Amino acid sequence: MNEAKTLVIRGNLVDIINRRTFGAEISILNGHIGKVIPTGQDEGSYLLPGFIDAHVHIESSMVTPAAFIHAAVRHGSIGAVADPHEIANVMGTEGVEYMLDNAKGIPFYTWFGVPSCVPATIMETSGAIIDADETARLLEREDLHFLAEMMNYPGVLNKDPEVMRKIEAAKNAGKPIDGHYPLATGPKLKAYIESGISTDHETIYLEKGREKCELGMHVLIREGSAAKNFDALHPLLKEYPEQIMFCTDDAHPSFLNKGHINRMVKKSLDLGYDLYDVLRAASYNPAMHYKIPAGFLREGDSADFIQVNNLKNLTIQATYIQGTCVYDGEKCTLPFHKPILRNNFHTKPIPLEKLAVKAKGKQMRVIVCEDRELITKEELYPVHTFDGFVESDTERDILKLVILNRYQTAPPAIAFIKGTGLKLGAIAQSISHDSHNIIAIGVTDFELMQAINAVIKAKGGIAVSSMDEVTLLPLPVAGLMSDESLEETSRRYEEIEEKIKRLKTPMDSLQMTLSFMGLLVIPSLKLSNKGLFNSETFQFTSLFV
Repeated sequence: MNEAKTLVIRGNLVDIINRRTFGAEISILNGHIGKVIPTGQDEGSYLLPGFIDAHVHIESSMVTPAAFIHAAVRHGSIGAVADPHEIANVMGTEGVEYMLDNAKGIPFYTWFGVPSCVPATIMETSGAIIDADETARLLEREDLHFLAEMMNYPGVLNKDPEVMRKIEAAKNAGKPIDGHYPLATGPKLKAYIESGISTDHETIYLEKGREKCELGMHVLIREGSAAKNFDALHPLLKEYPEQIMFCTDDAHPSFLNKGHINRMVKKSLDLGYDLYDVLRAASYNPAMHYKIPAGFLREGDSADFIQVNNLKNLTIQATYIQGTCVYDGEKCTLPFHKPILRNNFHTKPIPLEKLAVKAKGKQMRVIVCEDRELITKEELYPVHTFDGFVESDTERDILKLVILNRYQTAPPAIAFIKGTGLKLGAIAQSISHDSHNIIAIGVTDFELMQAINAVIKAKGGIAVSSMDEVTLLPLPVAGLMSDESLEETSRRYEEIEEKIKRLKTPMDSLQMTLSFMGLLVIPSLKLSNKGLFNSETFQFTSLFV
């Protein structure tokens, strides 16, 4: 019988518990740190606690948890607090279990929670419902660790019985409750926190962040693909070091391929913030709040740490998790296998005539959007017709927007949108928050049909149509995730981005903006698969006036 080997590593150890840094030799045996011996000299490289993403939807990276982990460890991450909200809206509890199974056995703290808002509203067709009873059952599981972001803040404030039952279930299970209340203030914020909600990752203004911290909330500074709030919120690192965490929320493939939580650590240190406060936000605070058993370079701790060249460049030389070197400075050492495919995609290809819109008035309501913004406006415009049918009008930047039910064959919902600047072609995708029906925008009905049907044929993906050419990024896992590695998915995603740029849109990320045009809980005018929807009155409205 072979005896377990002791691994010895030297470096300048950064002890964030006692706020000191010293040259040290550490020994690792059976996944834990045995001895920490001071060497009394500068050891060159530095040993730091590994980073933890305090809030992320792994599905937004368009890869499975296993592929996400492969990328994250390259950037010094050892864990992620993950809300499987997207796949839950498509597949319900089966989707949550898929994420758990895919990450199982991989040395990484993939800390999943129970989605709290499935579906986000009843005004659209989703693939599943997770009610209060199912939420309580899931919260009893040892592999689900918190109640994920409670987006239904009106339900909390109005004490909606179903919402309160979910919150009580989390309290009874002794598990944290994540929040989602961006502009909260005053008595409403206090009531929201008093319900038991302890975090918020949607803060965009410094004063709002300060108010939340003063009331005892943990504020997550977010820097991801969609929202970037670091520049506004970084003073909180110094003012409330014990209550701040770092998160990405959504990290698209090309974003994650280039960096993760290490981006915010480096930015913070470049701004002159205290090393120990920064590392608390990147590791210790999320570990303590979510009870993640990660180690912090102490004797007896799990051997979870990273080795970097220095504290300026933060070049990751190695990542260790539970004593295993999962990244050696050049490549991830973990094996990668093609995942099992699971999906919920049943609609049939759409014929061209289903995309025609007969003019039924002289004016119509138009969704007005901005690049990377979730909030839209409603404006009235004269209809642009040909033979009695309303068409896209590139001169006025008013284009046809389509949402098609992916869960069953049904007529499409069609509206018009301004602000994308699209001049050519069409884009369709099965990423459309929160129910993830197919959403598409296009200049001609033919190109719209091509793009939509390419997504349907693949049972999920992002398709760009221009003339007779269609480029597709397949997303066969729940219509949200690729079955490829992050590197390959990133390459194909960048190819899609390049094709979109050729359609002459000035937007930085049209596909990202498009994905939120069906998010009914965000004002003002949005499109559901059931019709045009006013998010302020929370009622359907007519296209024509």
